[in-house]
Amino acid sequence: MKPSTSAAALLCLLLGTVVQAEEYQVVTEEWAPYNYQEDNQLTGMTTEIVRAIMALTGDQFEISMQPSMRASQILKSRPKTIMYSMFRTPEREPLFKWVGPIVEESIHPYQLSTTPPVNSLEQLLHAPQITTRHAGLVPQMLQSMGFNNLDKSATESRQLYRMLLAGRTEIVIGDTDAGLAYYSRQLKIPPGTLRKIPIELYRSSLYIAFSPDSDDKVVAAWARALEQLRSSGELARIQRRYEQPTEQ
Repeated sequence: MKPSTSAAALLCLLLGTVVQAEEYQVVTEEWAPYNYQEDNQLTGMTTEIVRAIMALTGDQFEISMQPSMRASQILKSRPKTIMYSMFRTPEREPLFKWVGPIVEESIHPYQLSTTPPVNSLEQLLHAPQITTRHAGLVPQMLQSMGFNNLDKSATESRQLYRMLLAGRTEIVIGDTDAGLAYYSRQLKIPPGTLRKIPIELYRSSLYIAFSPDSDDKVVAAWARALEQLRSSGELARIQRRYEQPTEQ
């Protein structure tokens, strides 16, 4: 009996190891108001949507916040990985499996309302300095558009607006309009302080990305759950909680 019991225990251990190895991991980055930490808790518009999806699918995958470049690397290198929120660009299209769209967003430059207004792409291209984050989609996109006046010293979004308010730069590009609204609240920037430059530099929809080895059944289940949230009105209700007028 003892050998059989030992064999059974070993089999259970091996099966348990296999199940654990196949568990999906969800990663995200600090990008308010979609995914961010507040009072040491992971929250945000897309975080709520992902949790609502898992409530419908019955999944209980762990969600971890990682630095931006680290999160992208995990998605590319680790099997069975899910990442949100991501713009679905032509370059990224063949690399992952996609669920969405969640919400469509655009990126505009911002300046202080007390500085001479910038109103054209030509003016932007010849501005003395434009500050953006040091890495990610936005600086890559700007460089591909021919911007040679980029200051990529900001490591996170709050730093962009602090530099702008302190007069250390005249123009910042880094967030969607919803992101700008969030940081205006966080930094208590008075209404009318910032001016949105009327040049839409980028528009795309945010998605949930799955590593290419992910089971199609899991991806399809998440897609169905997202559509259920959309048709029930819950998706719109979550989005509204993070929206406010963004014109400053």
